[in-house]
Amino acid sequence: MRRSTLLVVGSWYTIGLCLGIGLGVGVMVTGIFGSSVLGVGAAAIAGAVIGAGIGVAIGDAAEVIAGGIGGFLGALSAAAVVHGALRRGGTRLGVAAFLGIIGALICFAALIPVAGYVEAVTIPVLAARMRGRQAARFAGLRTLAK
Repeated sequence: MRRSTLLVVGSWYTIGLCLGIGLGVGVMVTGIFGSSVLGVGAAAIAGAVIGAGIGVAIGDAAEVIAGGIGGFLGALSAAAVVHGALRRGGTRLGVAAFLGIIGALICFAALIPVAGYVEAVTIPVLAARMRGRQAARFAGLRTLAK
């Protein structure tokens, strides 16, 4: 039955699906473990392994590779968000909850044809742009007191 589904939809869809789901899982794992540099490394490895496992469940070798790459890219891209939010005073639980929701939305968006490929390009690019524009810790109302 799995082969008949691939013939109707095409392997391009399942590769993009595994890529997008891997990205979402990588973002979620980084939200949980990404508060330190070692945690980001562990999240990148875990995201790649979980993404590859999703690829095994969905398809063949191309899906396994796409899921692993997606998990790795998602974890590294989300690390910029985690480190920036924690530096500005965010809590670990809040950042983990935020990235969990974002990761789930990325996984759901991957169900749309071609969206997994678009996510795989845009998410790392946005993370790289955000890393260059990180501001200092939020001053709050202290700036108004002067």
